[in-house]
Amino acid sequence: MNRPLHPQAPRAILFDLDGTLADTAPDLAAAVNLLRTVRGMDPTPYDVLRPTASAGARGMIGAAFGLTPLDAGYEELRLQWFDNYQAAMAVHSTLFVGVPELLDGIAGAGMAWGIVTNKPARFTDPLIPQIGLAHAGCIISGDTTAHAKPHPAPLFEAARRLGLAPEQCWYVGDDLRDIEAGRAAGMVTVACAWGYCGAVEPASWGADYLLDDPTDLLDTLREVMAHDGAIG
Repeated sequence: MNRPLHPQAPRAILFDLDGTLADTAPDLAAAVNLLRTVRGMDPTPYDVLRPTASAGARGMIGAAFGLTPLDAGYEELRLQWFDNYQAAMAVHSTLFVGVPELLDGIAGAGMAWGIVTNKPARFTDPLIPQIGLAHAGCIISGDTTAHAKPHPAPLFEAARRLGLAPEQCWYVGDDLRDIEAGRAAGMVTVACAWGYCGAVEPASWGADYLLDDPTDLLDTLREVMAHDGAIG
């Protein structure tokens, strides 16, 4: 970790969606395994698919079929996976334990919070209200700006919509590109070890904080803001 000695008390907390606020892997995995079963193939084990969930189609199709975006047949699978997922995207997806309490604590402290995800708006817009996140202060999808994470453009747009400077925001995510995007935007970064995290250990990402549980973030905010009693 590169924990700042005197971190600025944030005005807003921005979150990745998949693997950070919400455990969406069960429905993402079901959508890709449907591609296999209709082809007469056995499902890929869930414990193989789950760590790839934050990487979207690239991760899921890579794990289930061993294909990359450069391979023949990948694009057809990607489009079919999108259709499968859109048809059943909130069957088993839920907020991680502790997330509702975390968001309540952030709001109770007078801070804003928002979502910055690489998930396309085609999925983000219908999913977010179904899993109880419609009260987000801003929602930035993967196609909201010209660039997706790890480019900082989506984070800059989130800060703009909240009426804040980027350095007044913290960014929380479960993937290396989340930390890269947050760092590039000049934000304090938080790696959440409760998420999917992929193949690279979160301790190596260079985040300012590495936390094991959503409630740990609330404790960290309490510590940072203790001087003004912003969180009781």
